[in-house]
Amino acid sequence: MKTRLALVALLFGLTGCNKVTAENYAKLQTGMPLAEVTAILGSPQSCDEALGFKSCRWGDDKSHVTVQFVADKLVLHAAKNIH
Repeated sequence: MKTRLALVALLFGLTGCNKVTAENYAKLQTGMPLAEVTAILGSPQSCDEALGFKSCRWGDDKSHVTVQFVADKLVLHAAKNIH
């Protein structure tokens, strides 16, 4: 029983840690460095880099934020189904 309660508490705790929200998305501004975006949204799920451009994604296939960086500065950002 204690194990089950601990598991439920852990799952609720993890759910509450989601930083990919409309409120946090609104904080993103052109020119922000990756470190500042990471401080707002947490660690990205993935990043790809090519020819000086870096694209990072937070969230999953249903709900996510995508941010493009040039020279470590935010240049474009988009969101899908965030609340």
